[in-house]
Amino acid sequence: MKTFTKLLDIEYYKIKHHKLSRILFLSYFALLSGVALIAAVKFKLGHVEIHLAEQGIFNFPYIWHFNTWVADFLTFFLAIIVVSMVTNEYNFRTVKQNLIDGLTKREFVLSKFYFLVVLSFLATVFVFVMSLILGLIYSDYTSAGIIFKDVYFLLAFFLKLLGVFSFIMFLGFLFRRSAISLGFFFVWMVLEAFIYGLIRWELFNKNIADKLLQFFPYTSLKNILPEPISRLVVVKNMGKQIGENINKFEGVPLHSFIIVSIWIIIFVYFSYKILEKRDL
Repeated sequence: MKTFTKLLDIEYYKIKHHKLSRILFLSYFALLSGVALIAAVKFKLGHVEIHLAEQGIFNFPYIWHFNTWVADFLTFFLAIIVVSMVTNEYNFRTVKQNLIDGLTKREFVLSKFYFLVVLSFLATVFVFVMSLILGLIYSDYTSAGIIFKDVYFLLAFFLKLLGVFSFIMFLGFLFRRSAISLGFFFVWMVLEAFIYGLIRWELFNKNIADKLLQFFPYTSLKNILPEPISRLVVVKNMGKQIGENINKFEGVPLHSFIIVSIWIIIFVYFSYKILEKRDL
């Protein structure tokens, strides 16, 4: 059994010689750095000028929630790298060559998964450093207890990335085509939304819809990193003016982390089973 480092080196060698992957990787982190520019954004709402940095979006501990949520919108860049990493093995017929050269099918899938773990970890560390710097500059609260209060959102971000990447890796092994794999991923998103709407509006029961869909793969990934906008003071105040209480955030429950972790295991396991049974 090859070590973690050796399997990771194999994937790194492939990625660094793939021009599109390098471009997407650099684009992701460049755009992620652009989150800092939000601090300069000002806009008018009626006669009131709103400066986003003054609305508390970079306050500790809220910044951990806000920045991970914003960073999540850029996941598509890395998802393309992930699906290409799998499908190119079939397009260039390197799957069989890797196995001939001594990799077992289990090691082949593990090398992909290890790369996903490192990719998710690097993105998480980048968001951590960026958030810490922005928070220390703009936050009104800088005591250690406040700074690290909601830092668990970084774990949620890491697990969501790893969950999305594992899902897409599984689709890559299943369909062996990048476009079809990514297309199916978006179709699945729409399908879950349709099922949710069907249960909620046809059966008129939001509670059942929420409880049932939380176990579905994409919804579980969405639940682990909920939107943070409703937590902003300015949004709460606007809600009060129209008679709505939108202070609904109660944190991310432990079972959300467990469900996503189980889906990651399922996706990796079935990626291996597909490769194991398929005639190369």
